[in-house]
Amino acid sequence: MGRGARPGHSAARAACCRPSMKRVAIIQARMTSTRLPGKILAELGGRPLLAQQLARLKRCAALDELCVATTTNAADDPVVELARAEGVAWFRGSERDVLDRYLGAARQTRAEVIARVTSDCPLLDAPTVDAVVALAMDRAHPCDYASNTLQRTFPRGLDVEVLFADVLERLARLATSAPAREHVTWFLHRERPELFATRQHVDPEDHSDLRWTVDTADDLRLVRALWDAAGLAERDVPYRELVRLVRARPDLAAMNAHVEQRNQ
Repeated sequence: MGRGARPGHSAARAACCRPSMKRVAIIQARMTSTRLPGKILAELGGRPLLAQQLARLKRCAALDELCVATTTNAADDPVVELARAEGVAWFRGSERDVLDRYLGAARQTRAEVIARVTSDCPLLDAPTVDAVVALAMDRAHPCDYASNTLQRTFPRGLDVEVLFADVLERLARLATSAPAREHVTWFLHRERPELFATRQHVDPEDHSDLRWTVDTADDLRLVRALWDAAGLAERDVPYRELVRLVRARPDLAAMNAHVEQRNQ
């Protein structure tokens, strides 16, 4: 379930994992998506997609603050405006060096525990986010990084990665390749995993075949259909209820079953 860390590193982590540590979700967001530009402000249930995602993240008991990490491009001015309107923090940094952007957002918010999510996941599940944060902060089994992404059992679109501020600082110092700068945790799980202790939040049921992230027009069509079918505008629907709905309606999952996932 976990990978080994350097001697003594996990012991130091155990000493610092206190409930009082500031826990911040940093949401990676930009308007210039190559496959579906402007998707994060597309309409979903009468509001921008990103606004709906922020509303779901605000239900997380394990988070102290939300911060939208966007770019310095003028095209992302509306992202900052939305963050302001939703009453959440925001940070602007490099479009390509996303790792540096995350580091800047973490420093600005004084985050000690960082939950990394992307802005194209409007169905993010608050209890799942809370569970991954709790896994990372479990003093009985200290680690550097926890997620539900390396051993996939959850639908794509419920992805959350949790790491500590000092781990993010280490990544920023050590990672030099283009993929490692663009994909925040690439160095940790693709290049030098032996340097980090990791844990995975695994669902007893495997629903990794489902795709609830928004990267294409068909993804957006599916999420809109699922949003309406589940009545998400009126109530907070648990993850497993959404799964039951999709399993009972194969036509829903079929809407974007052909979409290939790009590396993240």
